[in-house]
Parts: sequence; C-alpha cells; structure tokens
Amino acid sequence: MGHLRFLVFYLVCAAFGAFCHGLLVSESQAPLIGASGAISGVVAAYVILHPRVKIWVLVFFRVPLPLPAFVPLLLWIGQQFFMLLVDPDGNVSWGAHAGGIVAGAVLVIFMRRKGVPLFDREIVTPRAVSSTPAVRRVVVAADDGTPGH
Repeated sequence: MGHLRFLVFYLVCAAFGAFCHGLLVSESQAPLIGASGAISGVVAAYVILHPRVKIWVLVFFRVPLPLPAFVPLLLWIGQQFFMLLVDPDGNVSWGAHAGGIVAGAVLVIFMRRKGVPLFDREIVTPRAVSSTPAVRRVVVAADDGTPGH
C-alpha cells in the first residue's frame, strides 16, 4: 500500500469510525478519543488480504497456538458487532469499531497495491526480514511451528 496510502487509509478508517459513533450515540456528551476505528480498519484489511497467514494466539493467556488469521480476527470482528447490538451506549465506542471495520474492508479493495490479491489462498508463514537476531529467532520458531523464546 505504501506509506502515504496507508496514512490516508488509516485516517479515513478513523474518521468513518468517528462518524458512525456520532450517528449511533448522537446524544453523547463525552469526547471521542482514540484510534480504535483506525485499528479496526487495519484488522479488517488484514483479514481480507491475508486470511490464511498463521498468527500466534495465547489460549488461556498461556498456551501459544498458531491459527490462520481469519479464525481469531473474524471472532474479534464478530464480537465488535455483537457488542454494538447489546451495549451501544457503553463506555467503549463499538460504533467506531464497526465503522472502522466497514471502512477498512471497503478501502482495502481499492487502495491495495497492484498485483496484491484479495483473500490470498496461499498458506503463508512469515520469514525473518529483520537483521535483529531476537526477531529472527521468534519468526523462525513460528515457521517451524514451535514457540520461540
């Protein structure tokens, strides 16, 4: 996507998230502060671009488990919309999260680089791209399917 396009993508997701929050909670007197709409858009874009990439999830906060990205991320996205329905006026701006997700899912289709496929079908495991030995050890351990230290 590139730096400038990503910045535009990020800011539009944030703005659309704030807009959705305003539509859903128009009587709110509390200020809306945060980047959750933008981050939600990035999560949605990642799921659309790389649904099968293995990511590590901590089960019960202790057991590392490699899963295809779409599993935990779609569960998280579903949780955002569920919470929007059951607690729209709570202390979390579920509307901003939902708006960011929608914006990210739509924008990534038009803003991705040429040649980057949607819903990449390849099962990809990231390779070490850093010259930092500690990062390389963790990524290589992830490639091997064993937790790194």
